[in-house]
Amino acid sequence: MSPFRIVLAVTYILGALPADAKEVIPTLPPYTGAYQPQGVDERGVWMVADEEERALRDSKAVINDAKLNQYLHDVVCRVVGDARCNGVRIYVVRDAEFNASMASNGTLIVNTGLLLRVRNEAELAAVLGHEFGHFELRHSLLRYKRKRTASDIVAWAGVGAAAAVTYGSPSSVRSYQSIQLSTIGSVYAYNREQEREADLMSMAYLKSSVYDPRCFADIWDRLMDEADATAHGRKQQSTRYDRVAFFAGHPTSLERATYLRSIAAATGKAGEDDGARFREALVPWRLELLTDQLKLNDFEGTDYLIGELAGSQWTADLLFSRGELYRARGNPRDLVSAIGFYRDALLQDPTNADAYRGMGLAQMRSRDPAGAEALKKYLDMKPDAPDRAMISTLLQ
Repeated sequence: MSPFRIVLAVTYILGALPADAKEVIPTLPPYTGAYQPQGVDERGVWMVADEEERALRDSKAVINDAKLNQYLHDVVCRVVGDARCNGVRIYVVRDAEFNASMASNGTLIVNTGLLLRVRNEAELAAVLGHEFGHFELRHSLLRYKRKRTASDIVAWAGVGAAAAVTYGSPSSVRSYQSIQLSTIGSVYAYNREQEREADLMSMAYLKSSVYDPRCFADIWDRLMDEADATAHGRKQQSTRYDRVAFFAGHPTSLERATYLRSIAAATGKAGEDDGARFREALVPWRLELLTDQLKLNDFEGTDYLIGELAGSQWTADLLFSRGELYRARGNPRDLVSAIGFYRDALLQDPTNADAYRGMGLAQMRSRDPAGAEALKKYLDMKPDAPDRAMISTLLQ
């Protein structure tokens, strides 16, 4: 391929990217049920997705809870419509990170970290609608084609650079390197544009649903606050939300919060948030999700998240989780705070044996003789505790 043709190809890729995301809610396209992949490329993308789904279906990381899956499926149907949601298959994965994804074949993966961070059903619907937007717009196929074209250009640019070295043209080498860099950057820019398109599709779904579209921006505000808390706890600089990194595959949280809030205001639509129904669906799982979050070793980010979950109402599971968080850090003042959190949790739920365990361990580390009584209470309430031998040794 000649240098001129390489430059033309790069210009095509870069020119195909809109300069700015148009903040206009699209009209929902007509939906065709039982869609089948068209062409060699799409059939190949679907085949890979089918293989990945088969592995996911048997994974131990997947939560096989029929009630939770049905609830999530109902949310998808409420936001995108009954006709669209019929082919969606949902897999809830034990992963404390905020994320969800949807494959080209209709596989929707929901991380438990997402369920812990959204505050109501409307916010959950907004994220699931975003993922369905990727699916409906065939983004997986388009992204595959874009990457393939870009990799061809980068490869030919490498050949050109090698030829330039052979014929002693260092300026041509720099030109080919610039072409490679520009092409790689265009791929990430294209991914960011797809994210914006999926955001707009989600707003279109929300506009035609019962949900309040104003909720979508709130998620990104809280994620920025949590990231700032994490950075502060780790003595790092906070993220610059007004700048897009070269290798970023998503717009910044600040950009998303800004344009989503603007679009929602332009719709003039209010709606339901269905927070009570969301909380009821998550009650059996919230303590486990909090336990997974504690394992991230992110004290200030987790403390922010627990406090934000509580608002003005500290429930037993949140108090217990905060006690576990402070006990894990283990400074003398943290242990005093942890003991107080455990006691408050037990006032609300005296049946929580693990709260007695945590309080007893914190008291023993604080050289408080009352810790032995708390640990004995734990063993009495939980005779088959997996750590019974260890706790018995401590008591001796």
